[in-house]
Amino acid sequence: MNILFIMYDQLRFDYLSCAGHPHLHTPNFDRVAAMGVRFTNAYVQSPICGASRMCFYTGRYASSHGAQWNGFPLRVGEQTLGDHLRKAGMDCWLLGKTHMKADVEGMERLGLSPDSTIGARQAECGFDAWVRDDGLWGQGPDGYYDEKRSPYNEYLKSKGYDGENPWADYANAGVSDAQIASGWMFRNADRPANIREEDSETPWLTSQTLEFMAQAKEPWCAHVSFIKPHWPYIVPAPYHAMYGPDQIPQACRHPAEQEDPHPVFGAYMENKIAQAFQRDEVREKVIPAYMGLIKQCDDQLGRLLDHLETTDTLKDTMIVLTSDHGDYLGDHWLGEKDLFHEQSVKVPMIIYDPRTPANATRGTTCDALVESLDLAATFVDAAGGKVPDHIIEGRSLLPWLRGEQPEWRAFVISEYDYSATPQCVKLGLEPREARLFMVFDGRYKLMHAEGGFRPMLFDLTEDPDEFFDLAKGDSHKAEIDRLYALLAQWGRRLSQRVTRSEDDIKAMRGASGRKGILPFLYDGSEVPEELTIKYVGPARQNHSPDTDS
Repeated sequence: MNILFIMYDQLRFDYLSCAGHPHLHTPNFDRVAAMGVRFTNAYVQSPICGASRMCFYTGRYASSHGAQWNGFPLRVGEQTLGDHLRKAGMDCWLLGKTHMKADVEGMERLGLSPDSTIGARQAECGFDAWVRDDGLWGQGPDGYYDEKRSPYNEYLKSKGYDGENPWADYANAGVSDAQIASGWMFRNADRPANIREEDSETPWLTSQTLEFMAQAKEPWCAHVSFIKPHWPYIVPAPYHAMYGPDQIPQACRHPAEQEDPHPVFGAYMENKIAQAFQRDEVREKVIPAYMGLIKQCDDQLGRLLDHLETTDTLKDTMIVLTSDHGDYLGDHWLGEKDLFHEQSVKVPMIIYDPRTPANATRGTTCDALVESLDLAATFVDAAGGKVPDHIIEGRSLLPWLRGEQPEWRAFVISEYDYSATPQCVKLGLEPREARLFMVFDGRYKLMHAEGGFRPMLFDLTEDPDEFFDLAKGDSHKAEIDRLYALLAQWGRRLSQRVTRSEDDIKAMRGASGRKGILPFLYDGSEVPEELTIKYVGPARQNHSPDTDS
């Protein structure tokens, strides 16, 4: 069986028709949901691109792998999907974005050349790269945001789009009065991108995927990682005009959130992106474009599904649809992601398993508390390997796909290191203090902030919109204490003993005795005779004057 692992960047869990969006029709996402299982409580382990993706790729929490912010290198030697799947006989390929930053210093220390196979895999999150394009080719006075070459820019140049950076000039910009109308400016979000639709980013990566599948040797896992619907919020025609102001959901926010807010929440409500999305004119421009980008993603997903059906390989291909985090879009007075409200930390997750044991759950939903790092365990399990649970901290989802009721976790965790942000500076924190933790048990959600701050607490049964922070008073101390106990339980997890599995350790027991290490014996009768056979018998020579002849 093959695995088609598709990730969309910044796709909210509730912006799909199968998840109940009232205006956005996504028949191809719905098509996969009808063939498989839609997990309705899937949470990422960090609400920021790079850290979240490293959790997906390693199957480990952010504080376990350490790459907790965009541009923080994933340390050399950290095992990832590619390492685990190759052991199970499956190739693992990248198409699109990873946000991976290579541990160059670590590679140099170990003498790993980036041109070698192992060096290239270390630099690409363990994947073999068919085409990597992280998709943010912003350019300023100090150069490009992304340091790598852009295969997509090279493609655009081959299609006749001129200039040094056609990603910025055409794919993510419109035209106004014969001038470039950049997608970086929200006021341009309702304009069509100045590019032929078939040449825009999502169709380009879809075509790359079709080319990959046409030549791939089975079995393979292909991580197809689209940059959209991540900003810049601009989309080519006809998608730019498919949705209008009457289809924009009302902002999910409440004045109570601005009354004596948690200091970290308050700092984020005052940042530039939040202040922009607090303006109605920004939401009215951006959200229809965001919806158009999702609609284009859905149409391109249809191309992939049609190909699998036409080539009769759908029956041999597991399909996984998910996102690295959500997008506030003005909800909770915020933009972007970063904190732990549902709009940010909860993601879509749909899995189609073509095999017969999954027949009983087709077209169903599962409300189990799922973490993004469960996918690594799921893929190893699906490939026929044994999940190395001393390394991968997630759990295989295959039992849920088979209709079983496995013993499962009682809470989910997410972490956020905001030490590199202006909010850390504004709050006067040292980098090591700028850390947030979420623990959510399905009803109560607690956010702990290092740095001496109080927590935040929400009851999603009574307050599903997460408007009222119950930690402002002292009436919920028992719940806060209980959730802190769960956080402490998680904090005591075994996360760094990655070179010896439980089975390895069990096999080691007694091995030293069989190799002649026999301390603490009185006369040897305490152990089997075979263990002392090398230590008894006549002395062949006597060099000690204090012993009997």
